[in-house]
Amino acid sequence: MTRWRLLLADDHDIVVEGLRRVLDQPDLEIVGVVNNGRSLLRAAKEIQPDIIITDVTMPLLNGIEAARQICKSNPDVKIIFLTMHPDVTFATEALAAGGSGYVLKNSAGDELLTAIREAMKGHVYVTKSIAEAVKHGLSSRSNTWRSPLDKLTSRQREVLQLLAEGLHVKEIASRLNVSPRTVEFHKYRIMDELGLHSVAELGRYAARHGIVT
Repeated sequence: MTRWRLLLADDHDIVVEGLRRVLDQPDLEIVGVVNNGRSLLRAAKEIQPDIIITDVTMPLLNGIEAARQICKSNPDVKIIFLTMHPDVTFATEALAAGGSGYVLKNSAGDELLTAIREAMKGHVYVTKSIAEAVKHGLSSRSNTWRSPLDKLTSRQREVLQLLAEGLHVKEIASRLNVSPRTVEFHKYRIMDELGLHSVAELGRYAARHGIVT
Protein backbone atom coordinates (compact mmCIF):
# COMPACT_ATOMS: atom_id res chain seq x y z
CA MET A 1 0.00 0.00 0.00
CA THR A 2 1.24 3.46 -0.91
CA ARG A 3 1.52 5.77 2.09
CA TRP A 4 1.17 9.47 1.40
CA ARG A 5 3.56 11.67 3.36
CA LEU A 6 1.95 14.62 5.13
CA LEU A 7 3.44 17.86 6.46
CA LEU A 8 1.24 19.75 8.96
CA ALA A 9 1.40 23.51 9.55
CA ASP A 10 -0.64 25.07 12.36
CA ASP A 11 0.33 27.27 15.29
CA HIS A 12 -2.18 25.74 17.72
CA ASP A 13 -1.04 22.57 19.49
CA ILE A 14 -4.61 21.44 20.16
CA VAL A 15 -5.38 21.52 16.43
CA VAL A 16 -2.27 19.49 15.64
CA GLU A 17 -3.22 16.87 18.23
CA GLY A 18 -6.69 16.64 16.71
CA LEU A 19 -5.18 16.25 13.26
CA ARG A 20 -2.94 13.43 14.43
CA ARG A 21 -6.04 11.48 15.51
CA VAL A 22 -7.98 12.18 12.29
CA LEU A 23 -4.98 11.36 10.09
CA ASP A 24 -4.12 8.09 11.83
CA GLN A 25 -4.89 6.10 8.68
CA PRO A 26 -3.10 3.16 7.02
CA ASP A 27 -2.38 5.15 3.84
CA LEU A 28 -1.21 8.36 5.57
CA GLU A 29 2.05 9.19 7.37
CA ILE A 30 2.76 12.48 9.16
CA VAL A 31 6.40 13.28 8.41
CA GLY A 32 6.62 16.78 9.88
CA VAL A 33 4.84 19.44 11.94
CA VAL A 34 5.62 23.18 11.92
CA ASN A 35 3.99 26.17 13.60
CA ASN A 36 4.75 29.12 11.31
CA GLY A 37 4.94 29.91 7.63
CA ARG A 38 8.69 30.34 7.39
CA SER A 39 9.27 26.95 9.00
CA LEU A 40 6.77 25.55 6.51
CA LEU A 41 8.89 26.79 3.59
CA ARG A 42 12.02 25.16 5.03
CA ALA A 43 10.28 21.88 5.89
CA ALA A 44 8.58 21.63 2.49
CA LYS A 45 11.97 21.97 0.80
CA GLU A 46 13.74 19.51 3.09
CA ILE A 47 11.03 16.85 3.47
CA GLN A 48 9.39 17.03 0.02
CA PRO A 49 6.01 15.77 1.29
CA ASP A 50 3.18 14.55 -0.92
CA ILE A 51 0.61 16.67 0.92
CA ILE A 52 0.75 19.82 3.03
CA ILE A 53 -2.10 20.69 5.37
CA THR A 54 -1.83 24.31 6.44
CA ASP A 55 -3.83 27.04 8.12
CA VAL A 56 -4.38 30.32 6.28
CA THR A 57 -3.34 32.59 9.13
CA MET A 58 0.05 31.73 10.64
CA PRO A 59 2.88 33.70 12.26
CA LEU A 60 5.81 35.09 10.22
CA LEU A 61 4.33 34.03 6.86
CA ASN A 62 0.69 33.24 6.11
CA GLY A 63 -0.34 29.98 4.52
CA ILE A 64 -1.44 31.48 1.20
CA GLU A 65 1.90 33.23 0.62
CA ALA A 66 3.76 30.09 1.73
CA ALA A 67 1.73 28.07 -0.79
CA ARG A 68 2.61 30.48 -3.60
CA GLN A 69 6.30 30.06 -2.91
CA ILE A 70 6.18 26.30 -2.37
CA CYS A 71 4.25 25.66 -5.59
CA LYS A 72 6.86 27.54 -7.62
CA SER A 73 9.57 25.10 -6.57
CA ASN A 74 7.40 21.98 -6.19
CA PRO A 75 4.28 22.16 -8.38
CA ASP A 76 3.44 18.49 -7.69
CA VAL A 77 2.81 18.92 -3.96
CA LYS A 78 -0.84 18.96 -2.89
CA ILE A 79 -1.72 21.76 -0.48
CA ILE A 80 -4.92 21.65 1.56
CA PHE A 81 -5.96 24.65 3.62
CA LEU A 82 -7.60 23.83 6.95
CA THR A 83 -8.91 27.06 8.41
CA MET A 84 -11.51 28.89 10.47
CA HIS A 85 -12.05 31.41 7.62
CA PRO A 86 -15.31 30.73 5.71
CA ASP A 87 -14.69 33.85 3.60
CA VAL A 88 -15.04 33.05 -0.11
CA THR A 89 -12.32 35.60 -0.96
CA PHE A 90 -9.81 33.74 1.22
CA ALA A 91 -10.81 30.44 -0.36
CA THR A 92 -10.44 31.70 -3.93
CA GLU A 93 -7.06 33.26 -3.10
CA ALA A 94 -5.92 30.01 -1.48
CA LEU A 95 -6.90 27.93 -4.50
CA ALA A 96 -5.43 30.46 -6.92
CA ALA A 97 -2.17 30.22 -4.96
CA GLY A 98 -2.00 26.51 -5.78
CA GLY A 99 -4.24 24.92 -3.18
CA SER A 100 -5.95 21.60 -3.90
CA GLY A 101 -8.41 21.87 -1.04
CA TYR A 102 -10.08 24.30 1.34
CA VAL A 103 -11.64 22.75 4.45
CA LEU A 104 -13.14 24.54 7.44
CA LYS A 105 -11.98 23.49 10.89
CA ASN A 106 -15.55 23.09 12.09
CA SER A 107 -16.20 20.43 9.43
CA ALA A 108 -16.22 16.74 10.28
CA GLY A 109 -12.88 14.98 10.23
CA ASP A 110 -14.08 12.77 7.38
CA GLU A 111 -14.24 15.85 5.15
CA LEU A 112 -10.51 16.44 5.55
CA LEU A 113 -9.81 12.83 4.63
CA THR A 114 -12.03 13.22 1.58
CA ALA A 115 -10.14 16.38 0.61
CA ILE A 116 -6.81 14.55 0.88
CA ARG A 117 -7.93 11.64 -1.27
CA GLU A 118 -9.54 13.92 -3.86
CA ALA A 119 -6.36 15.99 -4.03
CA MET A 120 -4.25 12.90 -4.64
CA LYS A 121 -6.55 12.08 -7.57
CA GLY A 122 -5.82 15.49 -9.04
CA HIS A 123 -9.12 17.05 -7.99
CA VAL A 124 -9.89 20.18 -5.96
CA TYR A 125 -12.08 19.87 -2.87
CA VAL A 126 -13.87 22.69 -1.04
CA THR A 127 -15.94 22.41 2.15
CA LYS A 128 -19.54 21.72 1.18
CA SER A 129 -20.98 24.76 2.96
CA ILE A 130 -19.08 27.21 0.73
CA ALA A 131 -18.34 25.06 -2.33
CA GLU A 132 -20.92 26.67 -4.63
CA ALA A 133 -19.93 30.21 -3.66
CA VAL A 134 -16.24 29.43 -4.20
CA LYS A 135 -16.97 27.82 -7.57
CA HIS A 136 -18.82 30.97 -8.62
CA GLY A 137 -16.00 33.16 -7.28
CA LEU A 138 -13.38 31.27 -9.25
CA SER A 139 -15.43 31.25 -12.46
CA SER A 140 -16.12 34.99 -12.26
CA ARG A 141 -12.48 35.79 -11.60
CA SER A 142 -11.10 36.88 -14.97
CA ASN A 143 -7.59 36.11 -16.11
CA THR A 144 -6.78 39.81 -15.93
CA TRP A 145 -8.22 40.43 -12.45
CA ARG A 146 -5.65 41.06 -9.77
CA SER A 147 -5.97 41.44 -6.04
CA PRO A 148 -4.24 44.55 -4.65
CA LEU A 149 -1.86 42.14 -2.91
CA ASP A 150 -0.85 40.78 -6.32
CA LYS A 151 0.84 44.13 -6.96
CA LEU A 152 3.36 43.27 -4.26
CA THR A 153 6.37 41.01 -4.65
CA SER A 154 6.73 37.94 -2.44
CA ARG A 155 9.30 39.77 -0.33
CA GLN A 156 6.98 42.77 0.06
CA ARG A 157 4.14 40.50 1.21
CA GLU A 158 6.53 38.99 3.77
CA VAL A 159 7.49 42.47 5.01
CA LEU A 160 3.82 43.48 5.17
CA GLN A 161 2.99 40.54 7.43
CA LEU A 162 5.95 41.10 9.75
CA LEU A 163 5.13 44.82 10.05
CA ALA A 164 1.52 43.92 10.81
CA GLU A 165 2.71 41.52 13.52
CA GLY A 166 4.43 44.44 15.22
CA LEU A 167 8.07 43.73 14.41
CA HIS A 168 10.42 46.70 14.08
CA VAL A 169 12.43 47.34 10.94
CA LYS A 170 15.68 46.00 12.44
CA GLU A 171 13.94 42.83 13.62
CA ILE A 172 12.48 42.26 10.16
CA ALA A 173 15.86 42.86 8.55
CA SER A 174 17.41 40.25 10.82
CA ARG A 175 14.70 37.67 10.10
CA LEU A 176 14.89 38.18 6.34
CA ASN A 177 18.67 38.58 6.25
CA VAL A 178 18.50 41.96 4.50
CA SER A 179 19.51 45.48 5.52
CA PRO A 180 17.17 47.79 7.49
CA ARG A 181 17.33 50.17 4.52
CA THR A 182 15.95 47.44 2.27
CA VAL A 183 13.08 46.84 4.69
CA GLU A 184 12.32 50.56 4.78
CA PHE A 185 12.31 50.62 0.99
CA HIS A 186 9.83 47.74 0.86
CA LYS A 187 7.65 49.35 3.54
CA TYR A 188 7.20 52.54 1.56
CA ARG A 189 6.68 50.67 -1.69
CA ILE A 190 3.94 48.63 0.01
CA MET A 191 2.25 51.78 1.31
CA ASP A 192 2.43 53.36 -2.12
CA GLU A 193 1.00 50.32 -3.92
CA LEU A 194 -1.85 49.83 -1.43
CA GLY A 195 -2.60 53.53 -0.92
CA LEU A 196 -1.85 53.39 2.81
CA HIS A 197 -0.10 55.97 4.95
CA SER A 198 1.04 54.38 8.22
CA VAL A 199 2.10 51.11 9.81
CA ALA A 200 -1.21 51.12 11.69
CA GLU A 201 -3.08 51.19 8.39
CA LEU A 202 -0.88 48.37 7.11
CA GLY A 203 -1.84 46.34 10.18
CA ARG A 204 -5.55 46.90 9.66
CA TYR A 205 -5.24 46.03 5.96
CA ALA A 206 -3.37 42.80 6.79
CA ALA A 207 -6.04 41.81 9.31
CA ARG A 208 -8.87 42.42 6.81
CA HIS A 209 -7.16 40.19 4.27
CA GLY A 210 -6.42 37.32 6.64
CA ILE A 211 -2.66 37.90 6.64
CA VAL A 212 -2.69 38.29 10.44
CA THR A 213 -5.39 37.63 13.03
